[in-house]
Amino acid sequence: MAELGRVAVRDPHSLLPGGFWAAVAVWVERPQVANKRLCGVRLEARRSACLPRVEHSGPRPSSGPEPEERAPAGCGPKEGPGHGQCFPEGGPGPRPGAVPEQGPQENQGRRQQGEDQREAAKAPLLSGARGQPGKAGAGEGDFPAPDLDSLWDDFSRSLASGNREMLAFFTRSGAESQLEAQHELDVILRTVIPKMNAHSCAPKREIVVQDVLNGTVIFLPLEEDSEGNLKVKTSNVYQIQLSQSEGEWFISVLIFCPERWHSDGIVYPKPTWLGEELLARLARWCVESRQSGFKSTLSLISIMKYSRVHQALKEKYKDMTKVWPEVTDPEKFVHEDVALAAYLLILWEEERAERGETARQCFVDLGCGNGLLVHILSREGHPGRGIDVRRRKVWDMYGPETHLEESAITPNDKTLFPDVDWLIGNHSDELTPWIPVIAARSSYNCRFFVLPCCFFDFVGKYQRRQSKKTQYRGYLDFITEVGTTCGFHVEEDCLRIPSTKRVCLIGKSRTYPPAGEDSVDERRTRYINSRRGGPVSPPGQVPAPRPPGAAGGADGPEGHGALDAGAGHTLESPAEGLWLSGFRPREKAKRVRNCAALPRDFIGRVVLQVANLLLGRKQSNVTSFQSRSATAWSQGGNGHPGSEQERDGLESGREPVLGGSGRGAGQGDAAEAEAGVRGPADAAEEQLAGVPSCERASSHPRLEGREASEGKGTRSKTEAVFGNVQNPHLLVFRSSP
Repeated sequence: MAELGRVAVRDPHSLLPGGFWAAVAVWVERPQVANKRLCGVRLEARRSACLPRVEHSGPRPSSGPEPEERAPAGCGPKEGPGHGQCFPEGGPGPRPGAVPEQGPQENQGRRQQGEDQREAAKAPLLSGARGQPGKAGAGEGDFPAPDLDSLWDDFSRSLASGNREMLAFFTRSGAESQLEAQHELDVILRTVIPKMNAHSCAPKREIVVQDVLNGTVIFLPLEEDSEGNLKVKTSNVYQIQLSQSEGEWFISVLIFCPERWHSDGIVYPKPTWLGEELLARLARWCVESRQSGFKSTLSLISIMKYSRVHQALKEKYKDMTKVWPEVTDPEKFVHEDVALAAYLLILWEEERAERGETARQCFVDLGCGNGLLVHILSREGHPGRGIDVRRRKVWDMYGPETHLEESAITPNDKTLFPDVDWLIGNHSDELTPWIPVIAARSSYNCRFFVLPCCFFDFVGKYQRRQSKKTQYRGYLDFITEVGTTCGFHVEEDCLRIPSTKRVCLIGKSRTYPPAGEDSVDERRTRYINSRRGGPVSPPGQVPAPRPPGAAGGADGPEGHGALDAGAGHTLESPAEGLWLSGFRPREKAKRVRNCAALPRDFIGRVVLQVANLLLGRKQSNVTSFQSRSATAWSQGGNGHPGSEQERDGLESGREPVLGGSGRGAGQGDAAEAEAGVRGPADAAEEQLAGVPSCERASSHPRLEGREASEGKGTRSKTEAVFGNVQNPHLLVFRSSP
């Protein structure tokens, strides 16, 4: 037994020992947060158990347990925690809430005090029947979960038959401490899933034993013997423990048999990583008081299936990053759409299994953008198409099997998709709150998937209404409310994509039978109107009916099928039939509202005029700080650059120059330029005109290193004044004596 690391933990907010178990829950449930070579875990089962009493008090007979079940040579009591061995001086200190040498009654009271901590340790993990697979392990189908009861019973018999060293490793004391071995333990069976690639190993199973009373959690790896039975691999057993000494908390990592530790670099990292990286992360996590308001990633699908499909799609579409024709970052957008496609493929595969169907789901991606998600899903066998208001360059690379349409979508009676199984909104902006409505009104069997990003209401921007929530959390709750009002069971999940907005909302089933469509649609209409202060129908009054077959699933004359790319009607809706007035789809052409697309000489004239306006004020004689001699000083002054531009006939470019967020004459709100630009009079352009270009670099340090000679071309007046300075309004000019 050896201690790999030990770190003191400062706990100014008194979060321990509860914070320790919150940190352990992260390592048990989401080890990929620390170990980036893992995809995740599958929690198979859990139960409560007690350590057995030791049957033999003397030396073990030679015909004892199998060699793998007993402690190997060199890992015996001499290196155990008893009698001050292997721990730093003073030992690990008293356990949380422990009092040495307690009698049976005191020990019973101590067990009662530990109930709250035990429940806190159980809370983050899956709930399920004793020894049976829980929800997180159900439906995986890759290999059956073993029986936790039989695994633990076999391990307990090996401890009871004389494996004192392992029992001491569990109790942090000698095996003769029988009272310590009889309190309740939480036993969890999990499967650790590595990322699937050419260098990955197979998934590994582990038994995790949480001893809340002693402040320890022990990881027991499992391996198959020659007969295919699972046994504890004692060479890779390790422990994380919390201890307290003289009022100070410590977290330690210990290995049962360090000289036999086998590291594969993935599921079983090197001991130095456990004692340094993992220990440091646990120490930080256990005193963090922040509570996440989001679910764990990939909580609705099989992590093992996702890892396999995601890796295959990455290999298949990795070359897209090399030929990406858009100005956007290919590393982000390609990997994000690949991960999103992998998630949808697994989600739809499991849905087909639940429904007993074999036909692949069809879809429409509203606001498909670059169309890569549509391209991947189509190539993987799902018929569908994407619609966006603006065509992208990359669309031409996909080929005819990828159906993409350039068209605007306005929510009305003619933008329904009765033959579609799924509507997708991947960063669909102003369409995001409308997608659950469109799905609900398209047909009873239509489902939706949205990945909200920008915050839009039914009309205009979304306004946060609760200050206690972040805007992102509030917007997710709003979209969830929309889906619930539309009659969906809305589920939330967190994706593994390179984005800060990675929470998706899914509506797979309805909360009402098909016969209740009219009453539910009345509720939808009232809710939509209430968001904009529109007219609300009186109770009991049904709104104007939609086209036949819209909600019932039949393909009426006004319907729009998923695969009917050659439909005669257009998606742009007329004024009549709008579900809410005021909705405006985004413009087809992007408007440039800054100086990026303006001619350089135009920008130069405007900037130079503003500089001359600010610098061409009354001059006064001041004393130079360096030479102590009187020099001319331009004290600056107040001015209105907007009015100056208008007098010089620059009205045509004022709005783009001032930009969408700036203040100036182009916005109807002329900005006053304060006298914040200071400098000697020779900094002005009229004084630079009499200085040879070859001398300007020496006279003005900001021009050093630039081409200033006559032979290399004459620089413009603006460049001569401002050089490389990004913000000329902050210039401080210096003059030569």
